[in-house]
Amino acid sequence: MARRQWSIAGQLFALQALVVGLLVLAASAGGVWLARSDARDAAREEVLAVAHTVAGSPDVRAALASADPSAALQPYAEATRVATGTDFVVVMAPDRTRYSHPRPERIGQPFVGDIGPALAGRAFTTTNVGTLGESVRAVVPVRAADGRIVGLVSVGITTHAINRRLLAQAPVLLAAATPALAVAAAGSWLLSRRLRRQTHGLGPAEMTRMYEYYDAVLHSVREGLVVATVDRRVALVNDEARRLLGLADDATAVVDRPAGRVDLPPAVAELLASGRDAHDEAVVAGDRVLVVNQRTALFEGRRLGTVLTLRDQTELRALTSELDSVRALTDALRAQTHESANRLHTVLTLVELGRAGEAVRLATEDLTVAQQLTDRVVGAVTEPALAALLLGKSAQAGERGVDLVVEPDCRLDGTPLPVTDLITVVGNLIDNALEAVAGTGTPRRVRVFVGVDDGAVVVRVGDSGPGLTPDRVADAFRRGWSTKSAGRGLGLALVGQVVRRHGGRADVGRSVDGGTLFTVRLPMAKPVAEPGRVGRP
Repeated sequence: MARRQWSIAGQLFALQALVVGLLVLAASAGGVWLARSDARDAAREEVLAVAHTVAGSPDVRAALASADPSAALQPYAEATRVATGTDFVVVMAPDRTRYSHPRPERIGQPFVGDIGPALAGRAFTTTNVGTLGESVRAVVPVRAADGRIVGLVSVGITTHAINRRLLAQAPVLLAAATPALAVAAAGSWLLSRRLRRQTHGLGPAEMTRMYEYYDAVLHSVREGLVVATVDRRVALVNDEARRLLGLADDATAVVDRPAGRVDLPPAVAELLASGRDAHDEAVVAGDRVLVVNQRTALFEGRRLGTVLTLRDQTELRALTSELDSVRALTDALRAQTHESANRLHTVLTLVELGRAGEAVRLATEDLTVAQQLTDRVVGAVTEPALAALLLGKSAQAGERGVDLVVEPDCRLDGTPLPVTDLITVVGNLIDNALEAVAGTGTPRRVRVFVGVDDGAVVVRVGDSGPGLTPDRVADAFRRGWSTKSAGRGLGLALVGQVVRRHGGRADVGRSVDGGTLFTVRLPMAKPVAEPGRVGRP
């Protein structure tokens, strides 16, 4: 009697139980690893803070200068160790001689471990094996009033103590993992029961014989789906693929026709015609950025054709572009913070030296230039997000050694256009211009103009880069073209999408600085798009 095969529901339940169990185990292991890492990081911060406190104590400096440092330092170090919960607080001479130790017999013996950076004047943390075992320790120099290093302080927590803290958290981890495993197992069991009813207990062999070709194809679907036969003819296009690709609803205009004769975006047509495998490739289709995957459909080793799946990532790409702008602004602000701190220290030192005049000049010369740029941008562009973008790009350009010039006649008091579209256009054009001038000789300059002309918002961005050849001008704004030598090059494609969505115009010319000039016009009255049809570049 032939052995009965497992049903689809039974296999699914077994697989889900296995996967859930592995996931819970992996999550538990990851939680333990993270907790261990966090515990070590917390221990480093703790011992470093205690070591700084001890090294900065006047009593410690006074004891180091006395004839018998250990007499005062040993009780002070032990009291600190008990109060802070650390495992050792060791005060030593620069030659490693201990003046304190949790085990008094170790006093007078040389300290075990690295102290080189502390002797050079820099506090540091490390993990070493010493007389108490492996420990996370900090070593901080003790300086006299004249700046000389007269001693060192080492504070540590043993690895054994850190592990004890982690073991105390184990019940919490088990209490969280056990219910999760139980709930997941119950959900898998309920799902398998439902599937058993829906499939009538059929096994995989029966299901395979019933569906053959379509089982192999439809299991490759994500969202949009285009199936091509071995001879590169379109066999199937689902509704989502029609919507994403802007295809007609008439099946006869698409199905059973060669892929090269269907009105498809060039990148999608090339992929179907080639039959090659593709994984998460970004292509531009009209006003959309699509992520495409193409795989070969096989059944029992026989090649049936290719399956092309499509996912719409237009909004994600736009958000990513905005995030890149925000990240660039954050980096610029961080750099300005460091620069401001350096200048502030310099100004304070000049004041302490009695050179108040020089301090005032240093404090105000760059502030005047920055304030003039801020006043000009904020006064010309009343949209806060766009003004912040221009100021952030100015700082970013300054970091790269590029002179970003906001044209004096720049003016934008208000527009019905979405501010996210304006940020996409201005931010990506400026980024493209900064990439164009990177690596070129000085002066490196980017000019920006944003204003209103004849009922349209006009954005002009020019650079002093090498410029575009005539054959490359024709490719700008199409199919994710970019001036970068590497990358997906979706910046200009996103700009092109905004232009098409608003029925605008984008031109490429020569800038006054000898580089490329991108000019974008966006009508403030948005045109009505044809229903059910997506524009095509």
